[in-house]
Amino acid sequence: MKRLDAANDNDAKQIARTRQIWQPRLGRDLTDDDAHQIMHNVTGFFGLLAEWSRAERPVAANDAAAPAKPKDGEVRHDR
Repeated sequence: MKRLDAANDNDAKQIARTRQIWQPRLGRDLTDDDAHQIMHNVTGFFGLLAEWSRAERPVAANDAAAPAKPKDGEVRHDR
């Protein structure tokens, strides 16, 4: 159970740090649930930004991905 205890300790530290940062900005005391929700929201926000950034990147010309399969009935003749 050592790993679970370490994970719980890390979560408690993150909640404490979140409270330390956000309580002065919000001007009120935060519960553990408040701090956990803030952590979740901020993580989700930056995850979404990262997802958008990946989606906007152009695909490299030498991409080694498998070629797209042709549609049924489509024939291509390269010369």
